[in-house]
Formats: sequence, C-alpha cells, structure tokens
Amino acid sequence: MRVFVSGASGAIGARLVPRLIERGHEVIGTYTASAAKAAALRALGAEPVQLDLLDAAAVRVAVGDSGADAIIHEATALAGGGFARRLDTTFARTNALRTTGTDALLAAARTAGVGRFIAQSFAPYRYAREGGMVKSETDPLDSSILPGTQATFGAMTYLDRTVTEAGGIALRYGGFYGADTDQLAGAVRRRLFPVIGDGGGYMSFVHLDDAAAATVLALEKGGAGIYNIVDDDPAPLREWLPALANALGAKPPRHLPVWLARLIAGESGVRTGIEVRGASNSKAKRELGWTLLYPSWREGFVAAYATQAVTQRL
Repeated sequence: MRVFVSGASGAIGARLVPRLIERGHEVIGTYTASAAKAAALRALGAEPVQLDLLDAAAVRVAVGDSGADAIIHEATALAGGGFARRLDTTFARTNALRTTGTDALLAAARTAGVGRFIAQSFAPYRYAREGGMVKSETDPLDSSILPGTQATFGAMTYLDRTVTEAGGIALRYGGFYGADTDQLAGAVRRRLFPVIGDGGGYMSFVHLDDAAAATVLALEKGGAGIYNIVDDDPAPLREWLPALANALGAKPPRHLPVWLARLIAGESGVRTGIEVRGASNSKAKRELGWTLLYPSWREGFVAAYATQAVTQRL
C-alpha cells in the first residue's frame, strides 16, 4: 500500500517508517517546518511532505496528491517540551492535533477514497478506577476528570470515538520508552518523579519498537475498533519506577506521602501514584498476531537504557 503517515519524523514515526518499507509499503511522511526532518525522512526511504495538520485545506490537498491507500495518524507536539502541572497546558497543541487534525485527515480520507485509517491514542490513566487493576478495551473510561485535564482526556476520547465511528482503528499505546530523548527518563534521573503513597497505581508501557510492529500489523490485518498496544506486564508505580531508576544508573526515587504529593503534584499526581489502572494487550495479541520483542518493561528498560546507565555511573 501507499501509506500516508502524519508525524512520521516523531519518536514512533521514525521506528514505523522503516518497518512499513521493509514490508513493501510506500510511505509518504509528513513533517512540520524542519529541513533536517525532511532529510531524515528521505534517509528512511519515505517521501517527505511539509504539512500543518490544523490546516484542513492543505491536508485535503496533501492526502489527495499522495495517492494513499491508508493513513496512519501519529502526530503529537510533545518532543522537547516540558510538563506543566496543568496537563491541558502541556498538551494544548497535541489536543488540537487529536481533534482538529483528526477531523481534517478523516475528511481528506473520505474525499480521496482512502480505505484504511489508523490513529494514535493512549491507554494509561484513562480507565475507570474501580474493580480490577488491569482493563480491556471494553471496560469503561474514568468519568471523574479533574480540572486542568478535561481537554486532554476529552481529546483522546474524541479521537477514539471519531476514528472508530468512521470505520478506523484507534491504537491505545502504553507509555513509550526506548528513545534517547525520553522525557520520563530525564525526570527520573533528576529524581523529579517520586513514589506516591503506597505506589499502587498501575502503568502500562510499550517499547517503541514493539509499538511500531503492532502498528504495521494493525494496518495489514486489524479490524475497525480500539486496541490496547501495551506490554504483558502492567505494574504498580512502586515496582517499575525504582527499576527504571536502576536501569538508568540514577539514584532511587524519592517517596512522598499522599498529603504532600497532593500539595506538590496536585490531585492528578496522587491518582497516578495510587489509583490508576493498567491495560491488557490480549485483544491485540489475539487478533493481530502480535509478538513482543520486550514482553515486559523489566527487560525492556535494561535493553533500552544500559548504555545510558553506564554513562551516568561514570
């Protein structure tokens, strides 16, 4: 197929494009304004296209001119940025890409007759904080959304609904790791990410290479709907955070009581530390035939960060 990939120069896009080409697909990859990104896409074997996804008219022209058979929407705007206490501030442009950008791509796909549409969504922190600690795609999402996070969670829900109603696929990825620029790794090195309370909140991760492999499978054989793209090992904060610090060669994370974490990180931080649920990958493995290179973050962290850990210790 000819595959139009938005966000092709991003963390997952850079892993996805070579895999698509290896499978015999032709890739048209979008970037924003950097000539270096265009050159990097050419080096990967893609046809680079400069595009602002929030410009619906430009998106319609780009998709129409591409002759694409499929669209994979991986665009975000988080690279190199910091994190504010209000999630909606940090994710403002990413939220626009997940709403306005998704609408533009879907409209362009309809006009051009593109038959396959896949979009990046997110699994962690979103499932209802009740019952078991690991959730499937059919479990309800959390209905209690905190001030300062409504736009972010609303954008992800909007993307899930809009894409699947159009007959497409929403991939709820776990927390990405495996890139040199991982923001979480940087925070852990600086001991800015503490274990809160009992550290019982669950997280689901996925290595970028495994996420890219699952995305190719979704393109080639996935049915319309939602898939959790996470590893086999959802785990509580008190387990994975010290392991990540150790893999990075960093000092162990600090521990904060709930009352102090609430003052410093807000209610959202407290929920993340003690209440949030993980996600199950059973559907993706069953329906896509997905086999993970790193079934657990336990070996994945070590493989991803071993070199950095040595450098840190030196």
